[in-house]
Amino acid sequence: MTLAHQFAAYTAWRTLLASDIAEFQTWLTENELSDGQIDLRLGQLLERLAEDRLNVAFVAEFSRGKSELINAIFFADYGDRMLPSSIGRTTMCPTELLFDGNKPPQLELLPIQTRASNTGVGEYKRFPDQWERLPIDVDSPESLQDALRHVSETTRVTPDEASRLGFATDEEDNDLYRPDAEGMVEIPRWRHALINFPHPLLKQGLVILDTPGLNAIGAEPELTLSLLPNAHAVLFILAADTGVTQSDLAIWKEHICTGGTTRRGRLVVLNKIDGQWDELKTEAEINAEITRQVEQSAQILDLPASQVFPVSAQKGLVAKINQDIELLARSRLPMLEAALSDELIPAKRDIVCESTGQEFGDVAKRVRTLLESRQSGLSEQLTELTELRGKNRGVVEYMMGKVRTEKDEFEQGLQRYYAVRSVFSTLTNNLFAHLGLDRLRQVTGETREAMLEASFSKNLSSAMKSFFAQTRRALADSSHEIGEILAMMEMVYKKFTVEHGLKLGSPTTFSLLRYEKEMDRLENWCDSHLGSTVSLLTHDKKNITQKFFEEVAVQVRRAFERANKDAEIWLRAIMAPMETQVREHQIQLKRRLESIKRIHQATDTLEDRIAELETVGTGLQQQIRMLDNMEARVQELLETEQIDELQVA
Repeated sequence: MTLAHQFAAYTAWRTLLASDIAEFQTWLTENELSDGQIDLRLGQLLERLAEDRLNVAFVAEFSRGKSELINAIFFADYGDRMLPSSIGRTTMCPTELLFDGNKPPQLELLPIQTRASNTGVGEYKRFPDQWERLPIDVDSPESLQDALRHVSETTRVTPDEASRLGFATDEEDNDLYRPDAEGMVEIPRWRHALINFPHPLLKQGLVILDTPGLNAIGAEPELTLSLLPNAHAVLFILAADTGVTQSDLAIWKEHICTGGTTRRGRLVVLNKIDGQWDELKTEAEINAEITRQVEQSAQILDLPASQVFPVSAQKGLVAKINQDIELLARSRLPMLEAALSDELIPAKRDIVCESTGQEFGDVAKRVRTLLESRQSGLSEQLTELTELRGKNRGVVEYMMGKVRTEKDEFEQGLQRYYAVRSVFSTLTNNLFAHLGLDRLRQVTGETREAMLEASFSKNLSSAMKSFFAQTRRALADSSHEIGEILAMMEMVYKKFTVEHGLKLGSPTTFSLLRYEKEMDRLENWCDSHLGSTVSLLTHDKKNITQKFFEEVAVQVRRAFERANKDAEIWLRAIMAPMETQVREHQIQLKRRLESIKRIHQATDTLEDRIAELETVGTGLQQQIRMLDNMEARVQELLETEQIDELQVA
């Protein structure tokens, strides 16, 4: 099964999962088991599943065959090359292929001049008017190919302008941006390209990132700070006819194998092995030469040879289009696709299972607790009413007084609950005082002033280190407040469980560890790219300051935005069970009191009330069985290992 079919199967699995959760949400609403918080959580979960993306990045120097490999792996069923592939530099700027149903099929191009601003590509995606748009005719492969040729366009500017836009024109070993005879420098015309195209794989959530060579990667830090680290798979492509060049090695060490380790989903492809298909050599000699190149490349990259995949993308594409099984096997493309499937699909599925399982499990547990609480209250009412059979009026009055006393005691306990809400609100405000964006804006502003006023490179470096020290302190202080909130809620949960019989369990935990690690990653990137001695001595202070705020500070802000959103969800989740149980207990006490009052007023209603409650009990048992069934269906999907046979109903 090809990677395309594996991805289609994964999409079918995800669709089934979303369908079951949507059915669960509808059932909760119809049975009055939902509330604003549960509905919000399930809505957000369904939204995440609907917007789920599988990001695959292709990284290589120029003329390594990236575009042809993309065509061969993902778009052979299209019957032609989706991406243009020819000799020379076909991709001059980072290019994302995706599908957004809210936009028409089109090519969006961000002008290179936008680099002069203090704004990253991610920010520009929020402002469509800053992009040039070209329509694409989905029924014409030629229309797509013609549109994509714009990605390779260049423009000529002065050396000063090129330098201002982030292109290194003064490095001795850089021939790419060297002034020509007229003193002009040729640079990419576009900074970033977005291709919105309704191809079946893209419609299913595949996002493909095609990156240009080393010089372009280095000039656009958002690639190495955000797009590449967040890709679920990165294919690093070498060419068999060149081997591992110095620029290849630089890309590998600086942007993929950062810190000397490779992450899951990072594969090396040795392309163009068909150059070894010499008719004067035996098949054994050809294979031996390819094996030698693989081992040599693996040694240079410090990898096991099993992680380097020799292929011929061009022959693989031709074989798929012509349905030539023998040529496809010789291209070795299926082996790469199998490895990519083994790395990519399970890893992505694990991420979805973890997030979905936890969120759905929390909601299902809360609903179960609510049903069990209702069942317990109902059982207590039935016991009380059954004991009243044949009893005199005095006993009924005693039971009514007993329930009224319980109700009064609980309402006294509510004063403690309201006090908890007050303390909870104070601790929440303390948390967002540290974690909130206002504090981050203050730190960012102070850092900007310090960097602009810095007289020496040492001061510049100190300002950047201070920025990260303060963001870490903010996260540490936030973690302390989270601990305080958690400790208080654990105590309150236990107290209300013991004193009033509420079924609260343990409060949901929360950690900011992932954001602390994100600060580590960003600071390491900053140290190696902006804060190194070489960078500080060879680059203008203004240029370093601009890059820091254009890229690093933006990524920190995004991390804090995500942390704030996660914290808000957690705060609602930790208080919601308490609110639900308190409300439910109040309702149960009120119903018990009303039932006994009715019996007190007219004893002939006792049997009718008992029968009514037994009917309600039968309905509750049916709801619990239905909850068991729905929970089991979702759990079965989450635990399904073989997703290749699933079909969308």
